[in-house]
Amino acid sequence: MMRTGGLEMMHSSSGILSSSSSYSAAAVVALNLKEATNWWSDVNESPVWQDRIFHILAVLYGIVSVIAVIQLVRIQLRVPEYGWTTQKVFHFLNFLVNGVRALVFVFRRDAQNMQPEILQHILLDIPSLAFFTTYALLVLFWAEIYYQARAVSTDGLRPSFFTINAVVYVVQIAIWLVLWWKPVQVMVIISKMFFAGVSLFAALGFLLYGGRLFLMLQRFPVESKGRRKKLQEVGYVTTICFTCFLIRCIMMCFDAFDDAADLDVLDHPILNFIYYLLVEILPSSLVLFILRKLPPKRGITQYHQIQ
Repeated sequence: MMRTGGLEMMHSSSGILSSSSSYSAAAVVALNLKEATNWWSDVNESPVWQDRIFHILAVLYGIVSVIAVIQLVRIQLRVPEYGWTTQKVFHFLNFLVNGVRALVFVFRRDAQNMQPEILQHILLDIPSLAFFTTYALLVLFWAEIYYQARAVSTDGLRPSFFTINAVVYVVQIAIWLVLWWKPVQVMVIISKMFFAGVSLFAALGFLLYGGRLFLMLQRFPVESKGRRKKLQEVGYVTTICFTCFLIRCIMMCFDAFDDAADLDVLDHPILNFIYYLLVEILPSSLVLFILRKLPPKRGITQYHQIQ
């Protein structure tokens, strides 16, 4: 009996020890989570860290803007006889969008205090609209190449491009006016969901025309000059732009309905950094790097044509 009782006590002790170790492990996990949460909150609520993160974003945007304008100048020096080609306009818009973003983040604290409040929405939304126009221009360029290669008329593409952009800007201006007249939360939600819809439309545009152009290039003969390089270029840019606009769409949906995902406030600098890095800075940098090749000089082109 005593031996049996001893065994029961040993089992009981081991059970207590295992339960104790489980509680200890759970306590450690809870403590780690609490420390991580405190770290996130401390950074978000610190004016010093807010300014640091916003200034880092401003520097990154400034670098992308400078790269875009340098590329624009290089193209102009290479082919000065051509006017504002699609390539030149694309780089100019990249310079403009990233430059404005840099200025907004430099003066982010001042922008947050602007009155009336509608000015804050306009200042934060205009670069997003311009970003959409910039990359919609790239979709237009690919659509023109695709239809020209298939001997299909492209006369309606540019009017469609201008019409779509005009509709987007007119709708957004109407939302701004309503917000100015009656600044209610439901209009803020509508504005953010509108941006989500525009971003989804842009993502589908890249998937449609980038995908079509990629499949068309795949059917070209293997010995075609520059086929592999152009195929990689279209594939990479399509993937990057589709992903960035899709992430923007998803994030704007969260932003519209969840205060914890609000991007238009000062005390969410980490979220701002992650968001703008993923949907604008990184995609713009990668696309500018991929499309860095200069057009051939006119004299060289003519020489090859004579040959």
